[in-house]
Amino acid sequence: MNLARHSISSTTPVHVLDAAFDADAKIFTASTAQGYAVYRTYPLELVRKRELSNGTLSHVLPLHTTNLLFLVGGGRSPLYPPNKVVIWDDALGKEVAELEFKSQVRGLVCRRGWLAVALRRRVVVFEFGGPSKGIKRYAEWETCDNLTGLLAFATSPKSTLLAIPGRQLGHVQLIHLPPCPEPKSRNPPPNTKPMSSKPSSSLASFTVTKHSTPIIAHSTALTSLSLTPSGRLIATTSKKGTLIRIWDTTTGTRIKELRRGTDKAEIYGVAFRPDEKEVCVWSDKGTIHVFSLGVGTANRQSTFSPLAPFIPLPKYFGSEWSYAQYRIPVQSSHISLSSTRPAVSSSSLSSAPVVKDTDVPAEERCVVGWVPIATEDMNGTGSAVSEWQLIALTYMGGWYRLALPTHVKEGKKEARGSNVGGTGSVSGSASGKVTGKLGPSRLGPGSPTKSREQEKGKERESERRECVLEEYRRFGRWDGWG
Repeated sequence: MNLARHSISSTTPVHVLDAAFDADAKIFTASTAQGYAVYRTYPLELVRKRELSNGTLSHVLPLHTTNLLFLVGGGRSPLYPPNKVVIWDDALGKEVAELEFKSQVRGLVCRRGWLAVALRRRVVVFEFGGPSKGIKRYAEWETCDNLTGLLAFATSPKSTLLAIPGRQLGHVQLIHLPPCPEPKSRNPPPNTKPMSSKPSSSLASFTVTKHSTPIIAHSTALTSLSLTPSGRLIATTSKKGTLIRIWDTTTGTRIKELRRGTDKAEIYGVAFRPDEKEVCVWSDKGTIHVFSLGVGTANRQSTFSPLAPFIPLPKYFGSEWSYAQYRIPVQSSHISLSSTRPAVSSSSLSSAPVVKDTDVPAEERCVVGWVPIATEDMNGTGSAVSEWQLIALTYMGGWYRLALPTHVKEGKKEARGSNVGGTGSVSGSASGKVTGKLGPSRLGPGSPTKSREQEKGKERESERRECVLEEYRRFGRWDGWG
């Protein structure tokens, strides 16, 4: 009998219908049947919320850190018709504009100055100057059948590259929109030296060309598109869900091919680290994979890969695998970190695929973003250093802050915290700080069950590392994440 999978409370959890980061992952929105809320990503803080009693939303998209939100009705009782995008000013508490289409809105992305809306077979782009200047239609492009509303924007001030599905299955169109003026800082930090005009890296000097080669990315339907902030790189995944391909947007050439696994999966999303040195991917397997994009990376490879220059080997043996991963534990195994928060009922879990207009999400559904975290100097000097960490939001109400593993020396892990996956206990306060191991995951590092790759013995298992869970919060029925 597996008692860990049984609920300790009959309280029904709140399901998150939609969760989305802003373009810079500084804030995120969460929509439930009770309404929506806007949070600061880290430190986790509620910025504002709005209760809804007459309908639900399938999309709540923030425009950077402004008061503007793009809303789309959805779920069992849509607040707005699914063929409309409502522009909502949360400071004024009212609609400032609405866009109506002839078919259902499948997806949307925004950035300063622009809004792109995906319909089933076309993408419509609008120039957005804010409530005072209004919004006007810019152009539209035809796509292949795009049921999931795939779109991606480059978000840096000097890059307005838009990536959309091509007219043929598996193809990508790259569209260069007119550049936006760089935003002015309202409160510049005092006593700071002006930044040098000389680019500090190749990324700073990168400029997008006026024309780009269309990309023939996959032979099957696309499942995700993701651009770097500069627009220099784009990641694509397909319906098969085994490979992540990284492309150079200026030439249309493939520069990397990363392998998530060997079995079929639905990849929910891909996110580049803003400095373009790493990328993470998450899927319906409940696993977040982290890959390095540098030359001579720490990504895992087959033990037979050194033989590739000498003998012909199948493509599989030359694949690069994630150097780190994190398996989202089953929600029923979580122990509440605060007595005021209800436990999750195992009867509410569902393994059904996630659809935007349903009210019961799959347990593995999540969205992931990168955030810079100031941490204590590991050398003991007491100074604060900044590192990149992951924030994962699950549609079952989990908020995870994950640190990347430290470098491996001589095949041994340098522990900087507890790993997640083995059987253990959680200790902490209402703030959600985790100081021990968290309950059983689907396949923890200590599990006797081996993956398909492990059974074949094709990977260097000594290089396999786990991300470290630094902090965990659960969505409460009344207080949300807090």
